[in-house]
Amino acid sequence: MKPPQTPPAPLFLGQPSTLPASPEAATLDYVPNPRAGTLFLVRFAAPEFTSLCPVTGQPDFAHLVIDYAPGETIVESKSLKLFLGAFRNHAGFHEDVTVGIGQRLFTEMHPRWLRIGGYWYPRGGIPIDVFWQSGAAPEGLWVPDQGVPGYRGRG
Repeated sequence: MKPPQTPPAPLFLGQPSTLPASPEAATLDYVPNPRAGTLFLVRFAAPEFTSLCPVTGQPDFAHLVIDYAPGETIVESKSLKLFLGAFRNHAGFHEDVTVGIGQRLFTEMHPRWLRIGGYWYPRGGIPIDVFWQSGAAPEGLWVPDQGVPGYRGRG
């Protein structure tokens, strides 16, 4: 019988870190799920997410909410913050950015389920909300509302 392998230590946790030059250059760390086999939901909210408009180069702002039901691993939060921060200089349409973040996390982490809501502030007077999920939520998973109201402007 082989002894269990020790996963590599997280690259960023407890270390000075700089923002990656791009989302593609960012490394996401995954650590063992401390409650593997238990069905539960993890939520990350990034209310000040920023990327760039691919046409004008102007900043776009969003409130992202990422919900997932872990499998064998969880994403280490500092690496996620650095990954999301790398979008500050990344040009992409709202749809591409939101769905791309969700798909990368799902592909690399292998959660039981994942969804992302991208609540983008108005561009050209129109707010754009983008939603993606990996499939139906597992039976018995408590999935609360993401809690982000629709855009109302000043009032």
